[in-house]
Amino acid sequence: MQKRRLGQSTLEVSVIGLGGNNFGGRIDFDAAERVVHRAIELGINLIDTADSYGNRGGSEEALGRILGQKRKQIVLATKFGMPMDDSGKLGGASRAYVMQAAEASLKRLKTEWIDLYQLHQPDPRTLIEETLRALDDLVRQGKVRFIGCSNLPARQLDEAHAVARRQRLAAFVSAQDEYSLLVRDVERELIPALKAHGMGLLPYFPLASGLLTGKYRRAAALPAGSRLAKNAGLASRFINERNWRVAEELTALADRRGHSMLGLAFGWLLREPTVASVIAGATSPEQIEQNVRAASWLSADDLAEIDRITLER
Repeated sequence: MQKRRLGQSTLEVSVIGLGGNNFGGRIDFDAAERVVHRAIELGINLIDTADSYGNRGGSEEALGRILGQKRKQIVLATKFGMPMDDSGKLGGASRAYVMQAAEASLKRLKTEWIDLYQLHQPDPRTLIEETLRALDDLVRQGKVRFIGCSNLPARQLDEAHAVARRQRLAAFVSAQDEYSLLVRDVERELIPALKAHGMGLLPYFPLASGLLTGKYRRAAALPAGSRLAKNAGLASRFINERNWRVAEELTALADRRGHSMLGLAFGWLLREPTVASVIAGATSPEQIEQNVRAASWLSADDLAEIDRITLER
């Protein structure tokens, strides 16, 4: 498994990572354990989760039980900031909440440190300096090694780095944002900002919630139990005429080139130097094996054809 450096940090992460959003929710503990152990066997060392995954805490708790002595082999990433209760009191990025959330994640994960602690979403009620000062304290205390962010627009990234530089605080080393063959918005402003600040990109939804796996067909019912079948919001967002056209043309290209759709989707993301690792969820060891095999490289002709298909309006 090839590894890449995550931004300007000292973290070396596998080019295929494991997303923990299925743990504690979509799959039970035994299934999660099989997935994690197989991922480690195949050389995946980046596991990404969040305190909100698995019905608020379930994913972190599962990983804490599963990893055990293998914890030291893993670059363990988690996030904070999403609502953790129905009242709205637990969430956001205030200093008080950051410190509370970090302690809760450490306890659930059964670890003394978090390798990458990420702000899950912007908090309009809290100045970024307050958040960064709290995160800097966690770094100084040895509870967090590096910090990252998710879903921040480029202008807020610029502001965060300016504050960190001015106040000599720990700065974000990575951003986790949606990026796929169907959603390329980050190329306009975010990726240039990441390059300017020496940050790495961790794409989420690399398969557009499954639309790029080839298991969905335009004229067929959504497969029972699939993510889009179970989540009407995601289905309404991703399933449209433009995306069907793009997915069908990409499938035809993959077939002509002898690639799988997974190989096409992951290989295309990894052609971008800013991308450190493609985070992909899995519900079975077999799916992990497919993800690992998919980290293939594409030719210049392939990339030109992909641009024609995905950028055509």
